[in-house]
Amino acid sequence: MIRKYDEKEIPVLIKIWEQASTLAHPFLDSAFTLMVKRAMTETYLPNSNTWVYEESDTIVGFISMIENEIGGLFVHPNHHSKGIGTTLVSHMNKFHKELEVEVFNENKIGKPFYEKLGFKILKKYIHEDTNQEILRMKK
Repeated sequence: MIRKYDEKEIPVLIKIWEQASTLAHPFLDSAFTLMVKRAMTETYLPNSNTWVYEESDTIVGFISMIENEIGGLFVHPNHHSKGIGTTLVSHMNKFHKELEVEVFNENKIGKPFYEKLGFKILKKYIHEDTNQEILRMKK
């Protein structure tokens, strides 16, 4: 089931983010990851349009939107490759004709996922805080 998240669920979402992000972003250093965790907890999640995917009353994934941009899409690693991410993106397509996302080029999970869904690269740039290449993609 997909539903809007409740702000009291932020700790659950952060745990999912930590586990999925560690798997998808092994190239990011711990100082940057800690900064992102703080920003997600204090600013990002409270101010984005976030939806959760539940199975048996347990949140296993979420998608956060800022207008038509996917700011974050994370699924607990135990639930990868079960169509949850695809379902969340499809749900957002009900509200937005076009979707955009930024993903690290080195993200061996996210980049192929978005390519499989038909997202195309609009531009590439270097992320200053990490010195990593970012791909801005659109579907």
